Amino acid sequence: MNDIEIRDDRAAGRLEAIGGGEVVGRIEYFVLDAPERALVPVHTVVEPAHEGQGIAGSLARELYGVARRKGGVVAPLCPYVVKWAERHPDEAPAADPELLRAAKEWLVAHPERF
Repeated sequence: MNDIEIRDDRAAGRLEAIGGGEVVGRIEYFVLDAPERALVPVHTVVEPAHEGQGIAGSLARELYGVARRKGGVVAPLCPYVVKWAERHPDEAPAADPELLRAAKEWLVAHPERF
């Protein structure tokens, strides 16, 4: 993964991988405030021309880093992030089942968001 910058566009709910001046990958997420503060990734997308370069994994790793730095956790609903977390338990602590339930309920209540 050469010359890729990752930035958090919190207002848009996207963690973006920027390469060559364009977005080449992203994790779309929302912020859940209760039962505890959490970032909830819903979709991971990497542009086809950039697949296989480790971008999705770098985005997932940074998402957990952002959560740690901001004093929260990650409650993954995105299948990619769930699998990544299973492969990296030292970097991605398991989410509380109650938190995952609350995240799913929020997503159902806000279908327009994703």
